Amino acid sequence: MFKSGVGFLALFGLGWWLLGSSAFEGSMRTVLVAVGCAVMVGLMLAARRFLPSSAGGPFPLHRRRRFNQINGLQWLLIIAIAAVCRHVGVPVLIPPLIAVVVGLHFLPLAVVFEQPRLRIPAALLIASGAAGMTFWLTNGPDETVRLVVGLISALSLWGMAIWTVAGAASAAEQGTRDRRSDVA
Repeated sequence: MFKSGVGFLALFGLGWWLLGSSAFEGSMRTVLVAVGCAVMVGLMLAARRFLPSSAGGPFPLHRRRRFNQINGLQWLLIIAIAAVCRHVGVPVLIPPLIAVVVGLHFLPLAVVFEQPRLRIPAALLIASGAAGMTFWLTNGPDETVRLVVGLISALSLWGMAIWTVAGAASAAEQGTRDRRSDVA
């Protein structure tokens, strides 16, 4: 599940969803948190059911090294963004800027994993960050910035997870059909 990336997409999607749901209060926020947790659990269960335990396979050493470099740089940038934004008094920009960094990190990962489709969540995360910064620049409330960035980011990561699981489920179904036709 985690080798295929679905586990990470589901968990980080929940994190973004929780950010977006922080724009609400009371029972609405509680409902949104519950929905986000249900989606994350559903994705994990679907991945467990439809993805083979070897999905994604072991990383060759050169890919693992490149993956670690990309993720290390991403986390350093995230820490720097948080520190600088807090220092200059604009913590509202932390989520949009992080969304841009996370989106950008998917671009080299698309090459490392030979998965061009990772460019889609890359573009969506970059767009969510840009949208959040646009709301901030037009004096939109902080809650709207968090809602826009969190919602778009969560849906893009969860959408990628669904796409991965659906592809595996479709391949498994096709394999079953092929075996049935071979027997007949």
